Amino acid sequence: MCLAVPGKVTEITPTPGVLMGKVDFGGVVREVCLEAIPEVQLGNYVIVHAGFALNILSEKEAEETLSALRELGEIESELANDTPPLEA
Repeated sequence: MCLAVPGKVTEITPTPGVLMGKVDFGGVVREVCLEAIPEVQLGNYVIVHAGFALNILSEKEAEETLSALRELGEIESELANDTPPLEA
């Protein structure tokens, strides 16, 4: 399964040949390639997959996506706690 995660652009670094920047994913900051969205600005929310920003999102869209991901994590955690261990 492939997952793209929203984050907030905190730094833009125009390096020779490739537009790079730093994106904050709720406290975890990673360097990301911004080349596919050259119109990006500081403070924009972007959707990132495998280190590449693919699209600009509104803050509302980003928050909705992050909320859904948190819910999925909680559901997975509950399912893992309810599942009896496999017997060998």
